[in-house]
Amino acid sequence: MLGLVSSIPDPMQPIEETALRVRIATLETRHRDLDMVLAHLLVTGFRDELVLKRMKKEKLALKDHIEQLRAQLVPDISA
Repeated sequence: MLGLVSSIPDPMQPIEETALRVRIATLETRHRDLDMVLAHLLVTGFRDELVLKRMKKEKLALKDHIEQLRAQLVPDISA
């Protein structure tokens, strides 16, 4: 009987997955925006190293967060 219960799809799963994908897309947009701003600042000669360092740190944190969220989309496969 327990096997039947575990095979019933969770009705919240599609909503949670969609929300996760939307969150990832939002963070990817922010990551791309930071990349473009950093590139523009470097080309224009902006040299406030503290600001640049903070932006690079935020960009890296976004990348890490995106990877963590993507990992949640991968289904657990029992060995």
